Order: sequence, then C-alpha cells, then structure tokens
Amino acid sequence: MSYFSELGLAEPILRALEVKGYTDPSPIQRKAIPPLLEGRDLLGIAQTGTGKTAAFALPSLHRLISEPQPRQNAGCRMLVLSPTRELAAQIAENMRGYAKFLNLSVQCVFGGVPAGKQARALERGVDILVATPGRLLDLIDSRALTLRHVEIFVLDEADQMMDLGFIVPLKRVAAMLPKTRQSLFFSATMPQSIADLGRQFINDPVRVEVAPQSTTAERVEQFATMVNQAEKQALLTLSLRAGLADDAADNAEHGPIDRALVFTRTKHGADRVVRHLVAAGIPAAAIHGNKSQAQRTAALGGFRQGAIRVLIATDIAARGIDVSGVSHVYNYEIPNVAEQYVHRIGRTARAGATGVAISYVAPDEKSYIRDIERLTRVKLNLLALPEDFQNQAARLPAPARAAPEAQGDRGRRDGGRDGGRGQQPRREGERRDGGRGQAPRGDRAEAGAEGGQPKRRFRPRGPAGLGAHKGAVRRAS
Repeated sequence: MSYFSELGLAEPILRALEVKGYTDPSPIQRKAIPPLLEGRDLLGIAQTGTGKTAAFALPSLHRLISEPQPRQNAGCRMLVLSPTRELAAQIAENMRGYAKFLNLSVQCVFGGVPAGKQARALERGVDILVATPGRLLDLIDSRALTLRHVEIFVLDEADQMMDLGFIVPLKRVAAMLPKTRQSLFFSATMPQSIADLGRQFINDPVRVEVAPQSTTAERVEQFATMVNQAEKQALLTLSLRAGLADDAADNAEHGPIDRALVFTRTKHGADRVVRHLVAAGIPAAAIHGNKSQAQRTAALGGFRQGAIRVLIATDIAARGIDVSGVSHVYNYEIPNVAEQYVHRIGRTARAGATGVAISYVAPDEKSYIRDIERLTRVKLNLLALPEDFQNQAARLPAPARAAPEAQGDRGRRDGGRDGGRGQQPRREGERRDGGRGQAPRGDRAEAGAEGGQPKRRFRPRGPAGLGAHKGAVRRAS
C-alpha cells in the first residue's frame, strides 16, 4: 500500500497516480496533504520543482468529488492563480493528469491568446480554473466569469506575483472571493511583504516549509568565471559546443550536456545569444515576453522533448519552466536580486539528479556575486578562462566572436571609466530607476513585463445576457 492510498484518496486519483508512476511523496506532499484533506488553509514555503502542484491538486480533487456540486454558469469551484503563462499551462496540464479518471473539467486562461475563445469555454462553468491575474480580471470585468462559487483558492508563486507588480490585481481578487473557502498560499521566500499579502487570503493556516529559505540545491555544483561582458558570447559558445559534442563525456570540463538553460537579463539579450549560437551551429531557442504565445509554447515544447537542447530565457519567462533533464544552468548575466539566482539554478538537479550552474561574471557584476554568496552561504568555485581562449574565440563564426573592444576591455577588468560599475541593462519589469513600477494594463504584468498582446475589449456571449455583442466576440477571436 502506497502513502497516497493510506491517506484515503479516492480510487480514481490513486489510479491516475499509478499511471504516472508516483508512489513516494515529496516532502511538501507529505507535510501538506493531510491538513489539506482536513480542510485547513495552508501557507507553503517551497520552490518550483518540489512537488507543489500535486500537494494542492490531490487533496483538492478528492474534496471536489467527495462533495459534488453542479457547475455554475461562468463560475468555477477551484481557482489557481499563477504569475506566468508557462507556469499556468504547466499546472493545468498536471491537474488534468491527476483528474484523468474523474468527471471534472479543467480550463486554463492567460494573456497572449484571444480572450473571446476563453470566455466561451467558461460559459457553462468549469470545475477547476488555472489563470494568470491579468486575464482573470479581464474575464471578470467583461462578465464572462464570476468568483462567487469558488470553494478552493490557490495562490502560487506569491513572491513572483509581487515582483511582477500584481499586488493591486491580487487585492481585487481577494475582495471578490467568497468568505467561506479553503485557501492555499505558496511562495519560494517569505519576507514580511509576502507574509502581509498572505494574511489577506488565508485564515489560521498550517505552515509548511520544505527547505530553509534562500538555500541552493545541495546537488548543484556552482562555478563562476570572471570574464568581460564582450567575451561572454564566445565563452558560452565554446562551452556549449564542448558539452554537446558526441565525445563530451571524455572532453567536456563539466560533463556532457543533456539540456542547458541560459539566463539573460533582457529580452533583446536573449535573442542576440540565440542568433550567435545558431550561427555557430548550435540549435537554440529563446523564451521571453516579446515572443508570441505560439512561439513560447513551441520553444518550451522543443526543449522538453529534447529537439532543442539549449534554451535561452529571461527570469520572468523561466519561472514556468519545469523540465526534467536540465543538466546545466548558465548565468550569462548575473541577476541583481540574489534570490533570483536561487530560482535560476533550481532548474537543474531535480528528481534526485545532479546539476551544474556556471555564472559568467563581468567586472560590474562582482557585487551581485557577493550578495548571492552572502544569501546562499555558498562560495562559488572560480574557473579560469579556457586555455588558448582568444585563439579559439577568433576561429568562431563572426556572429559568435567577442566584440572588437574585448581586447581593450581585458585591461580594464577591475576598473574603467565607471570604476567597474558599468551600466546594466534593465530587467523585464523594472523601471529605469531600478524600481518595479506599476503593473501595466491590458494583460497586466503579462502584457508589459512579458510582452502579451494589447488588451482587447470583448463582450462574450453567455449567462450574463451579453449575446447581443457577437460582433465584439468575433473581433476578439
């Protein structure tokens, strides 16, 4: 008898877990599922990849089928809020898998795709709705959705919600939820601001923390190479070429690369890295806010299936990436928020595997590394540039070479006109002064920080008596 069957979960849920091959719970599942089955609210501190989705999905599905209710027009019984489209789609896919043998419907709504089609899917109501905050409020404002019937509410990745400027939309959602409900609140970190936000949603919660805050995975080997910004592209190209080669097991310094995830600070930077890698014969794709939803889905699908082994991502887009087999994480540019480093390297060493994280540190990024080491209490192992680096870089195809000024920059490695504190490109979602700024309208932070489609007004047909606005629906579709 497995742990899940001992909990008394319904037979169709156990059958779905058997199909997935799940027998042993993760730490957060072991700690969270029993109190959730009792109907308690929950405050969970855990990063992505720890089994959170199953931790809240399994007891919630059990409750929904144990207390059957008819679907209400334009309503949902369970609402899961996620900060990014990719993470929302991933949660919905997992929920469908766990509900494989249940008569429960799962819908997922987010920006970047026509809202009218999503609205029509909600006309007769759904059991489980996974949504991003911006599109959720768009549907509510157009009277295509009501939260009056929500029995279970899940707020996932609360810290990322705050980073993206979703605080005002979340307060609106909190005001519309029924007072009597079960609420689950998850965050990778729990500073005071996140704790204050949580109090608006949860009541007398059980607190579950599966790992100390701000720690990095013990199975991740962490390295740093001091390199000029202009030389990073050549270094990355040479490293990936060695790790992806057929004889990588013998010759690659950090072992063969199964899949590599490369982080840049900006969207344009991600595209530039992809162009250089492709020119050097290394298939790669980028995922960020300026890509259409179809492009993002295709890139992530190719990476998950192994057709593309190198994916370049910005921090915001990468929050939804949960792909097994990521062996290497490259910090092409160092995040200026130390906690983000923890999220980045947590994409590798999953499900008991080991991983490698390599950071390329320019002179003006040294202070960021100090902050990271202070936060994680881990000293990054220093790596020298490869032998004969300049000659190897010079033989790369022109787009992948270091910029001409690289030689001059080498002499300014610890200084320069700005004392080594060069201007950093702005991260997605940041103001010019380094602040976070107001979440943009349209699909809120998904549109501004993640490049979603411009907001379109639509009046879907449905129970709200809006059938007279078919033309608006047609235009939005």
